[in-house]
Amino acid sequence: MGERRHAVMTAVDERTIDDAVRRLESGELVAFPTETVYGLGADASNPAAVSRIFAAKGRPADHPLIVHLASAGQVPDWARDFPEPARKLAQAFWPGPLTLVLPRAASVLDEVTGGQDTVALRVPAHPVAQALLRRFGRGIAAPSANRFGRVSPTRAAHVRDELGDRVGLVLDGGECEVGLESTIAACGDGRVSLLRPGRITLAELERVVGRVDPAGPSVPRVPGSLRSHYAPSTPIELVEPHLIERRCMGDPVAGRLAVLARRPPPANARVLAWRTMPADPDGFGHELYAALRALDGIAASRILVEAVPGGEAWAAIRDRLERASTRDLQDGT
Repeated sequence: MGERRHAVMTAVDERTIDDAVRRLESGELVAFPTETVYGLGADASNPAAVSRIFAAKGRPADHPLIVHLASAGQVPDWARDFPEPARKLAQAFWPGPLTLVLPRAASVLDEVTGGQDTVALRVPAHPVAQALLRRFGRGIAAPSANRFGRVSPTRAAHVRDELGDRVGLVLDGGECEVGLESTIAACGDGRVSLLRPGRITLAELERVVGRVDPAGPSVPRVPGSLRSHYAPSTPIELVEPHLIERRCMGDPVAGRLAVLARRPPPANARVLAWRTMPADPDGFGHELYAALRALDGIAASRILVEAVPGGEAWAAIRDRLERASTRDLQDGT
C-alpha cells in the first residue's frame, strides 16, 4: 500500500486520473503538472485538505492559493463578479499561464484566499491538468509543489525530491513547457493591475484591455510576492555580464563557486561547475529552475548568476532571480 500511495506516475492514463480524483475526493494531496510548474493540489472546497497543503509546504496561513479550474465557465462558482476586462483576458489567454484575481464568492474558504476578499483563479493548459480538472469537476487549490520559498518544481522528480511522502500521488506529465509561474493580474474597481510577471507580458495584457497598472500598496497579496522567494539552499549572487568571467578567475574562492550564465565558460575558469543557459528568454525560463536545482546539489559555496538583459521579455526571469538572491527570515525562507 505504501508504494502505491507514494508513487510517481510516469504514464498518466484514465486509470491514473481516476486514482488522482479518488485521492482528492478523500482529502489527499495530489501533485500535477501545469505548463508553468508542478502544483500541489487539494480539493479547494475541503478545509482539511487545503490545510494539508500549508502543512506540507510549511506555508504561512495568510499566503493565498491559486484555484485551478477546467474552464472559465466555472468562474461564477468562485468569484462574485467577473468584470469585462477579466472576461477579455480569460478569452485571450485561458487555458494558459495567466492567473486572474477577482472578488471572491461568499462560499470560498478563507484558507484559500488568505483571509482576503479576493480569490486567484487559473485555467491551466497542460493536458494532464485539464484531464484531472475535468474529471474532478471542481476547483483544485494548487500552489507550486515545493517547500515554501524554495525553487519551484518543473519535473515530477523535483516534487518527490522536495516533498517526499507529504504528497500522496505525483502525476508525471514530463517537463513543464514554460518553467516559470503564471502571470498574475487583478481585476476589480474598473482597473487591471499586474501583480506578478510571467510568460504573458504586460504588453500582451495591454493589447487586450488597454492600460494595466503596476502593483501598488493596496493590491491583494498573491503567491510569489515576498521579497525573498524561489531560492535554492545555496546563496545566489547576481553578477553583471562584464564581471562574471573576472569573478571566475580572480576570486580566491572560485573553485567553490557554481555559475549560471548565457555564455560558455572561459578556458581558464576555475569554478566548481558552470551551467550554460539558452540566450533567449523563453528557453532560459524553461531551464532556470532545473538548472538552479542541479547547481544547488553540488555543495558550492555560492551560485553566481549572470544578470539577464533589461526589457519586458526578461521581466519574469529578472523578478525570480532578484527574489531568489534576497534572503529575509521574516519572509519565511
